[in-house]
Amino acid sequence: MSRIVTISEAAHIALHGMILVAQSEGLINVIKISEKTDSSKHHVAKIFQRLVKEGMVTSQRGPNGGFKLNKKPEDITFLDIYEVIEGEITTQECPLEKPICPFKKCIMNGITQRLTKEFKQYLSEQTLAEYKDY
Repeated sequence: MSRIVTISEAAHIALHGMILVAQSEGLINVIKISEKTDSSKHHVAKIFQRLVKEGMVTSQRGPNGGFKLNKKPEDITFLDIYEVIEGEITTQECPLEKPICPFKKCIMNGITQRLTKEFKQYLSEQTLAEYKDY
C-alpha cells in the first residue's frame, strides 16, 4: 500500500517517547518507553542517545535511571524533536529535485511544497505540554 506521508519508526519513537518523558513524574527508562511504544529497547536507546546528545533530555544510568526533560514541556515542539531525528525539513520547488522541468507548469502544481509547509507548521505548533495529560 502506498502512502503520501510517512513518519519513520525513529521519529515515531522519538515523538511518543518524549511525550512519555513529559508525562513521567520522575525518570522513565528505556524499557518502559519501549513497552509503551511497542518498540525494540535497543532502538529506543539509540534514539534517546541522540536526544541526549542534542540536549533535549538528560539521562541517569543505573537501576533507578532513566530520562527527564531538559526544558519545560511547553518549550519543546514536535518540530524540535522531529528534526533532531530526521534532520531539518526543507521545501523544494520540485518534488523530484530536478533543476529543469520539461513542462511550462509543474504537473504537481506545488502540492508537495504546500504539504511540506503545512506539516512543518503543524509540528511547530504542537508542544509536549499539550500531550502531558494524555
